[in-house]
Amino acid sequence: MTDVVIVGGGPAGLSAALFTAKNGLETVVFDTDETWMHKAHLFNYLGVRSLSGDEFVELARGQVRDRTGDVRVGEEVTGVDRTDGGFEIETDDGEYDAEYVVLATGTDRSVAEDLGCEFDDDGTVSVDQDMETSVENLYATGAMVRAEKWQAVIAAGDGAAAALDVLSEERGEHFHDFDTPADVPSLRSE
Repeated sequence: MTDVVIVGGGPAGLSAALFTAKNGLETVVFDTDETWMHKAHLFNYLGVRSLSGDEFVELARGQVRDRTGDVRVGEEVTGVDRTDGGFEIETDDGEYDAEYVVLATGTDRSVAEDLGCEFDDDGTVSVDQDMETSVENLYATGAMVRAEKWQAVIAAGDGAAAALDVLSEERGEHFHDFDTPADVPSLRSE
């Protein structure tokens, strides 16, 4: 069983994947490659002076892969069902089991609806401050939870919040992901 399946490969999904993968959870991202980032250019994203959305997506995918995350570009999720032990995820290529699922599908809220998630009055998926939905161990991020606040940096923060909650659940205590220069392999003295 995979620890975390992330449905969607934009800023929210890749941010969640980066945190969970680098902290030892088996993480799979299913990415249809339809993120709005392909139409974007970032120069209002903290820490980025100017970067095309395509470059951002490739860099983010690389970061996730460098930390053992499995990014499956082009493998579309066709269904998610709740099971006794978590979730069963169906794709065009097969079926997978996961303990946690993070939905990062932009404004497409159909999977959340199919799983019986509660919705807010504005039609967005209802989540708590950690991005968990009304369905245990199911998280929703980005545009699916925020009406008209579709910024990449907000979505990435939502993904990080979801991932930190998953990591806290797994460790049984509040988890902080704070790196220092000594944690970065390329900055360590050999």
